Parts: sequence; C-alpha cells; structure tokens
Amino acid sequence: MILKKVSWFFKRHHFLYITRFKLLSKNASLTGIENCSYNQYNLIKDIPNSFKEVNTIVFNAKKATTDFELVKQLSIWLQNNIKGGPGLSEPSDTALQIMLAGKGGVCSDMAQIFNNFCVVNDIKVREWGTTRAPFNKEFGGHSFNEIYSREWNKWILIDVYNSLLFYNLEKKPLSVIELFQLIRTNKEVKFETFNPLKPIELASVKRNYLETNTIPFLICNYSNKTYDTYLRFFRPYLPVFIIHFILFLFRKSYHYRFPIDNYKKMFS
Repeated sequence: MILKKVSWFFKRHHFLYITRFKLLSKNASLTGIENCSYNQYNLIKDIPNSFKEVNTIVFNAKKATTDFELVKQLSIWLQNNIKGGPGLSEPSDTALQIMLAGKGGVCSDMAQIFNNFCVVNDIKVREWGTTRAPFNKEFGGHSFNEIYSREWNKWILIDVYNSLLFYNLEKKPLSVIELFQLIRTNKEVKFETFNPLKPIELASVKRNYLETNTIPFLICNYSNKTYDTYLRFFRPYLPVFIIHFILFLFRKSYHYRFPIDNYKKMFS
C-alpha cells in the first residue's frame, strides 16, 4: 500500500502537475504556432521500425488517397485494435507493443503513437492537451491531435482516442483554435464519431472540450528519438518525472505553448 501511494505521488500528485506546467509553459500568438508541427523534430528515418511494420498491416488492403481520409482510416484501426488501460510513459516502440497487446494506453499514449504513424505516412501532425483555469486537480486533462489536411488546406482537430471530429454549421472540420473560439463565443458546434464501432460519449465530450474554462495548449519541440533514448536508459532506475526534469535541464525537453490564453491564469 505504501509503495502504491509513493508511486501515485510521483505520477499524479497535483504539486508535480503544477510544477511541470510552470517550468514548461509559454504564452504564444496564433501566428507563432501556425507552422509548429511534430514533423519538424521527427524524421521518418528516426521513427522506430515497429511503426513502419504495423503501418503495412493497417493499410494492407487499401490506403486512402487523401490526408483526411487516411488519418480517419488509421485512427479507426488503432481504436479497434487497442483496448486501452493504464498510462505507460514508455519508449514509443515499447508503448506501441504494450498497447497492441491490450495491456495499457491512455489518451496521451494514443496521441503519441498517432504522431509517429502520421510521420511515417507523410502527414503533418501535432499534439495538443487541455487543462483548466484556475487549475482543477479533479480534471486530469486530455490529449488529442491535429493534422494538416492538404485537401482542406487547414489544420483539423482529430481525437483518435475517441474517434471524434468537430465541425461548424457548414460541415467544415474545425481546427483546435476554431473549436475553442466558437465554444467561448457560445456558437454552436457539431461533433461526430467517424468509427461505427465507437459510440459518442457525450459526458466525455463535454468534459474534455465544451466547458468554457478549458484551456488548450500545444506540445512543441518533442523529439521522439530523444525521449525514447532517455526513457529506455533511465526508466528502470528513476521515476518518470525525474527523467523529464533531466531533459529539461539539458534543454532537450518539449514545452507547452498557450496561443489563446495566458497560462498564468491556471495559478491565479
């Protein structure tokens, strides 16, 4: 019981959560994030081979020809083949193996492996998270992705963990910024699942997106190769937050950018 409590503190205690945000957060402009993507720091050659092997299985029969349809096809396969479970904090290839074996994976794990699959398929992608202002320790946050669709010529929010897309009244898929701007002006938004095997959970959608005090932030400068290396080497010996702090000290850490909110509102 004592070991479980110690483990929970290092993984989930709100003190560490707040400390991480204070260290990693930056305010940003909308123009300042427009060209930010996961692909900037992650090349196809740096993605573990296991992703490329699974990718051939995903698209074995027929591969969609547009970015938008391809990511939906990929997302449905991941959702239908990953049961989910505890959070992992493992190197990406290990996380993928555990998730496909049905032994773990939360929304942030799904978002991370989706990033790698997008790089393999030459899709521009990035990862977002949400928090609350003021900080609410009961809200654990949520992770999701955004892809750049060449046919729509815009960023589009895609929640792979819930097979979810958002649209405006003209049935145009929304970006993250567009969604939260509409929510904050009390404009109507539409949402739907694109996976017939994944019904919409209305309470989850409201909790993760539709509350007006929900704040989105963009995860930037994440090098999958760097994090895989450090996690693989230190994970057997150190708590994950210590590994992340080492990366921060060596200036190899990712950071959070807040384009439509002042992150300091979380702590006021």
